[in-house]
Amino acid sequence: MSSTPHHSSTLDDKKDDLRVDVLRAGTQDIYSGESLDPVYHAKAKILNDAIQEIGMGKYQRWLFFIVGFGWFSDNLWPTTLGLIYTSVTREFNVLGEWMLLGQSLGLLVGAIFWGVGCDVWGRRWSFNLTLLITGVFALAAGASPNYYTLCVCMTFWSIGVGGNLPVDSAVFLEYIPASHQYLLTVLSIWWAIGQLTGALVAWPLISNFSCPTTSATCPSSLNKGWRYFLFTMGGVMMVMWILRFFVFNLQESPKFLMSRGRDEEAVAVVHKVAAFNGKTSNLTIEDLKEAERLFGSPRGEAVMATSAGAAVARKIKTLDRSHVKPLFATRKLAYSTCLLIVLWALIGLAFPLYNAFVTYYLETRGSAVGQTSVYTTYRNEVILSVIGVPGALMAGYLVELPILGRRGTLAIFTVLTGVFILASTTARTSNTYLAWNCGYSYTSNVMYGVLYALSPELFPTKTRGTGNAIVATANRVFGLMAPIIAMETSITTSIPIWVAGGIFVAAGFIALLLPFEPRGKASL
Repeated sequence: MSSTPHHSSTLDDKKDDLRVDVLRAGTQDIYSGESLDPVYHAKAKILNDAIQEIGMGKYQRWLFFIVGFGWFSDNLWPTTLGLIYTSVTREFNVLGEWMLLGQSLGLLVGAIFWGVGCDVWGRRWSFNLTLLITGVFALAAGASPNYYTLCVCMTFWSIGVGGNLPVDSAVFLEYIPASHQYLLTVLSIWWAIGQLTGALVAWPLISNFSCPTTSATCPSSLNKGWRYFLFTMGGVMMVMWILRFFVFNLQESPKFLMSRGRDEEAVAVVHKVAAFNGKTSNLTIEDLKEAERLFGSPRGEAVMATSAGAAVARKIKTLDRSHVKPLFATRKLAYSTCLLIVLWALIGLAFPLYNAFVTYYLETRGSAVGQTSVYTTYRNEVILSVIGVPGALMAGYLVELPILGRRGTLAIFTVLTGVFILASTTARTSNTYLAWNCGYSYTSNVMYGVLYALSPELFPTKTRGTGNAIVATANRVFGLMAPIIAMETSITTSIPIWVAGGIFVAAGFIALLLPFEPRGKASL
């Protein structure tokens, strides 16, 4: 009879030793132990320590470059609508809101499909397919014989674009050591580069190969610029896909493998990454099995089936419980998840409502002072894009400051984004309007850099893809409202600007309410 309490005490001591042992990296967890499954929690901490032991090496540097393509695409293609908007609507003599509707629908489908899918069949295939889909349909769009074909192609390329946020952020976060987690924010430099590249390519192509603004008609033979642009950027996407698929051999995420019960494969991946970095890892399969024995069932039963078929069946049958419910496991975690959904929804409405028509706004404002040239319009777009690049770099610095952190930086720069938008309505000259938009470009790049990093940091690996899919879905659903609002108002007025600016200001104050601050803490 006396052996039972002694055995219990020994088991508790082992658990305490394991808790201390797996935190050699010196970082704290975002969540408390009761927020996650205890076996998953213990194994995730062990893998965090293994990645930290490997450190920031060649594999992670390659990943920063390759994952950046997703950020590049995620900003390039939504802003493409604004770049080609005037040329397309003049050539086909249509309302451009249908393009925005098709784009928003594609982004919504992509966010749901790829976000949930990467939790079912893994990160690797999703990571390698999104750019391919985007590139293929962008090239096809350049040859569109009519407006309806263009809208369909835009919808399908947006399905590929919609997977970048839920998939790429998960891939990067699950390979980066906790000490360098801030690099997820710095990745937004690629977001700014995507916008800048689009503007630089559009400037000579569209300004030199578009119908004169004074022309009453706009035949396709005189309006090839937007097609050349789509061919060029579609080709860039194909090159990026080739680099991802054929040059860089992405390993499946060890945390994903662990969450699916494939511990041996998870350990093997960690050792491959260590070897790629020229290092060795002390991680063994026994480490993960010990965590399962100590924190799991008395018999050490497997947590879940590991076959792809079982994963698909489980996802269809228990999506609401097995992947969504953990995001609301505790009151604090549920509160955090709900606020993230609200933030993504509001910004998802405000950003396309304003940014998709920014080129049109610039032309309208320029017209008031006699500056109607297409050249001037795209020159201004390049200036706005250049201003955004230092904003992305600044985001990586600010999120590590003790006073600001993720929440403070996000709140301040989201409010400032709205303020600059609202201030732009006071502009009476094209240059004044450009100045206000430069401020908007800078602050919005900081805002998105933090938001793109903060969200996956606050979701545990087991449901990170699903969590990212939920917030991205909210973002895209509200994005669908943008063309509806534009149809009900007049885009030649300041009404959409006031709506977008007010939403950004409100979202900034909501960001202050987030209960978790990931700065200096390891993401599970």
